[in-house]
Amino acid sequence: MESDLDKDFKAAFDRITIVKVASITPDSMLKLYAFNKQANFGDQSSSNKESNVRNAFKFNAWLQLKGMSSDAAKKGYIELANTVLNIKN
Repeated sequence: MESDLDKDFKAAFDRITIVKVASITPDSMLKLYAFNKQANFGDQSSSNKESNVRNAFKFNAWLQLKGMSSDAAKKGYIELANTVLNIKN
C-alpha cells in the first residue's frame, strides 16, 4: 500500500514530466534529478567516470544529497516541483 507521501511524490513526478524542459531552469532540473535519484536509489555509491560535463553535473547534484533519507528526498522533490510549477500548498 502506498503512503500519502509516495502518492504525492508520484503525482509531482507526473506533473513535472509533462512540463517543457525549457521552462525549468537547469539548476532546478539538476535538483529534481538528484531528489528523484536519492528517493528511489539512496546514496550514490559509484565514482564518476564520465567525461561528459552534463553527466558530471548530474552526478555531483546527486552526491550532494548523500545521507538524505528517501522520505526527505521525496519531500524535497515535491516542494521543488510545486515551486517550479507555481503550486501553493
